[in-house]
Amino acid sequence: MTNSQDVAATTSTSIHAHHGEAQPALVLVNLGTPTAPEPGPVRAFLREFLSDRRVIEMSPLLWKPILEGIILRVRPREVAAKYRSIWMEEGSPLMHYTREQARRLGERLPGVRVEVAMRYGQPSIGSVLDRLHAEGVRRVAILPAYPQYAASTVTTINDAVAQWIGRNRDGFEMRLHRSFPAAPAYIEALATALERHWARVGRPNFLTGDRVVVSFHSIPVAMDEAGDPYRAECRHTVAALESRLGLAMGSLTATFQSVFGRAQWLGPQTIEEMAELGAAKCPRVDVICPGFMADCLETLEEIDQLNRETFVEAGGGDFHYVPWANDSDGAVAALEEQSRIALAGWV
Repeated sequence: MTNSQDVAATTSTSIHAHHGEAQPALVLVNLGTPTAPEPGPVRAFLREFLSDRRVIEMSPLLWKPILEGIILRVRPREVAAKYRSIWMEEGSPLMHYTREQARRLGERLPGVRVEVAMRYGQPSIGSVLDRLHAEGVRRVAILPAYPQYAASTVTTINDAVAQWIGRNRDGFEMRLHRSFPAAPAYIEALATALERHWARVGRPNFLTGDRVVVSFHSIPVAMDEAGDPYRAECRHTVAALESRLGLAMGSLTATFQSVFGRAQWLGPQTIEEMAELGAAKCPRVDVICPGFMADCLETLEEIDQLNRETFVEAGGGDFHYVPWANDSDGAVAALEEQSRIALAGWV
């Protein structure tokens, strides 16, 4: 889908060479974040996020009473406390690191205006496209910050772009980038992070029970059975990473995290794996999360706090969360590689 039509969203982070039609724009899009780690902003964020039918594939007649009557009354205070545990001086980690990625991409892509947008919250995709259009930009490439394709991540960005197109008569020449589950620079970034970690603490000894867990965000099984390519792309990432690291197939343990509700989700679940490994007295586990281009609640709180606690309290040994993304050289190089594909012929 690299060459299909697409629209872009952006945040207040922008790097300009000059305004006008000749300058293309690249919009780096991530999921979004509350504006503050407090119940009110969290409630507003959850309402928008969980009202997206790409995220919750249930009739609004059935889902809205659950969302408004239960979830948005109970969850915001609990989720706000989790956000407070990871909040930075600069604000939300996801927003901060996505802006830093855009800033560094702007330095590497002369003549390209690089913007940030969020699918939920601000800056919204629509507001970014409005601003770009008003300022004379006419070529836009959208780069979703999702290495693996899912309808609940990449397709919903397409939906937001389509909504903007539907409201405007004069649009952009657009490109919507797809996913990059085994792209060379992306796999190199993951492998380099693990190798640097192992250089500090030693390589895992699989013969004595050490494990390397590759944790992806889960999706409902119903979405997978409906044809979502997400699980296949996660497997592609794991296989490419094993090959790059020189490991036998099956050396890395792939799991899925962030499950909620009563539906059946892709598994095995990361937290259940941590409990089982801990109970089995696993001496060491290294966890990396390839699906997250920026650290966020799912990595910093769910993995590095909750899953660490689960593993250790069950009897496990050393737990290591291995960060790889954010504004690291490897992550920025991975995004630059995809940006140049998306912008081919424009710069």
